[in-house]
Amino acid sequence: MNDAARKLAPLAKDQAEQHYREAPNNLEAEQALLGAILVNNDAFYRVSDFLKPVHLYEPLHRRIFEIAGEIIRMGKTANPVTVKTFLKADEKVGDLTVAQYLARLAAEAVSIINAEDYGRAIYDLALRRSLITIGEDMVNIAYDAPLDMPPQSQIEDAERRLFELAETGRYDGGFQSFNDAVALAIDMAGQAFERDGHLSGISTGIHSLDGKMGGLQRSDLIILAGRPGMGKTSLATNIAYNIAAAYEPEVQPDGSFKAKNGGVVGFYSLEMSSEQLATRIISEQTEVSSSKIRRGDISEADFEKLVACSQMMQKVPLYIDQTGGISIAQLAARARRLKRQRGLDVLVVDYIQLMTGSKKSGENRVQEITEITTGLKALGKELNVPIIALSQLSRAVESREDKRPQLSDLRESGSIEQDADVVLFVFREEYYVKNMEPRDEFDPKYEEWKMQMEKVKGTADVIIAKQRHGPTGTVKLAFQSEFTRFSDLADPSLTQYEH
Repeated sequence: MNDAARKLAPLAKDQAEQHYREAPNNLEAEQALLGAILVNNDAFYRVSDFLKPVHLYEPLHRRIFEIAGEIIRMGKTANPVTVKTFLKADEKVGDLTVAQYLARLAAEAVSIINAEDYGRAIYDLALRRSLITIGEDMVNIAYDAPLDMPPQSQIEDAERRLFELAETGRYDGGFQSFNDAVALAIDMAGQAFERDGHLSGISTGIHSLDGKMGGLQRSDLIILAGRPGMGKTSLATNIAYNIAAAYEPEVQPDGSFKAKNGGVVGFYSLEMSSEQLATRIISEQTEVSSSKIRRGDISEADFEKLVACSQMMQKVPLYIDQTGGISIAQLAARARRLKRQRGLDVLVVDYIQLMTGSKKSGENRVQEITEITTGLKALGKELNVPIIALSQLSRAVESREDKRPQLSDLRESGSIEQDADVVLFVFREEYYVKNMEPRDEFDPKYEEWKMQMEKVKGTADVIIAKQRHGPTGTVKLAFQSEFTRFSDLADPSLTQYEH
């Protein structure tokens, strides 16, 4: 063998070893865990909250774990005799039949004390295999460079899959048993019972609205729409700040934090800058008019109020992204990052029509809006947070005698109405009545106008036009335009009425 061949021989050996590397697994740990479960069914409950059949490497082990789990959940005993009846009798494991293999697992079972350690080892190896799959896909797609997946969208896709893996320990989705769904529903009811105000969702801080909606429900897409000047941004800002200010974290057993009350809020402000948004919130909290703050027309007492308020607000977990014309893919990637780094309980988007879809939808704005609303709905489910998305209404409202918005007024696409779990309209009659003021105050109609103005002054209607899990109707709120603040009316008898 010449020198060159001698140098290449070990390299070829290394490459061969790398090429045939086996995915990380530990069959002995799987056998030990299954043996412990077959001998003492309590071992199953030590691992069932985090270990699923899909996490086991050997297909036969997956089936044994799944069957044993179903038998135990039914309140029966899982042992080699009861489990073997659900497996193919003629299946072989080396020289052993399935029945002999099950008996061997039970006979060689170790102490139940180690069951959780084995379960954790199996789970970690399954995560490593999932990471390898994501990594291999990234490498293969980057090599192939397909036209329909430019590098930016590949990064977003990889980020989404990694996020799902970090959040749930698996990135494949799949079916969920009805048992698990029922357990989640009962858990949600228990949390509602313990939470302030007994709400199943996150409180908006406006009691009359919570009473009608039960708070903001996780994974819901809530569309908040209105004509310009109705105060939809003000309402969204009020709700976002109320939730962030009420944030009360609770430490979980794994060391992470979860919101007991309130929550961490992400606010995408596509229309206003973060300073404008902050000015609105400061004005609302201090009751100093935002126009006065902007002009600097404030007293020393007002300024002290502003400073005290800003110090208090610095601790509030409200994060603002002011990127204009953001795409749904960019928005999703940033929301995932925020959830991973700071936590996330509510997302606000102001507003849908300022977002962009992918280039695939071309010039068709209806298709683009459809893609955006579908993307927001999917993101809400993925992150398990409510998303409040603001939307404009068509001008058709202005040409009608009755200016109250209807679902058909949602602009550019039926998909907004279709994808939304809740549709809220903000309507301030005061805005329209004010514009109808007769020029001559001695006009006979002036008194009539004045009476009408008194009736609607300082009020706003939030019309719940659609709600998947609750009633529709109208909630009357107080609105202070100088501080852009919505709040509950002082007289509770006026606050709600059904459609």
